[in-house]
Amino acid sequence: MAVFRWRQNWEPFRDLEQQVNRLLESIRVPLPSIRLDRHFPPVNLFECENEFLLTAELPGLQPEHLEVTMNGGVLTLRGERRGPDGVPDERFRRHERMWGSWQRSLSIPHRVQEDKVSAELTDGVLKIRLPKVEETKSRQIPINGGPQ
Repeated sequence: MAVFRWRQNWEPFRDLEQQVNRLLESIRVPLPSIRLDRHFPPVNLFECENEFLLTAELPGLQPEHLEVTMNGGVLTLRGERRGPDGVPDERFRRHERMWGSWQRSLSIPHRVQEDKVSAELTDGVLKIRLPKVEETKSRQIPINGGPQ
């Protein structure tokens, strides 16, 4: 397939990204860092009436290996997943679970009460509750007539 398409919108970076993705998908090596499209951990973000609820799958992680921060509408998850002890890389026949240090930042689509954000880790699922900021209601402002 041609990288450049004439008489169409030319988006070279999108085309380059697609070509690199195809190349990386064809490589079968046990290096998790070579797959650039993986985002760890997988998350779901739900909007409830008074809060957002973010869930992240983190099997095998302990709370002491996690850090959750919130700043300026961006939620950042950091952690470290430890690899299997005593298994050298050349012994792997399939390597799909990532290990090592990771970080993931997500923009929250609404203002939240950052000082009231809470997190809990149960059975490998991290739940982060992000209470919404109450909407301020608009009010009618009277207009006074100036001096006549």
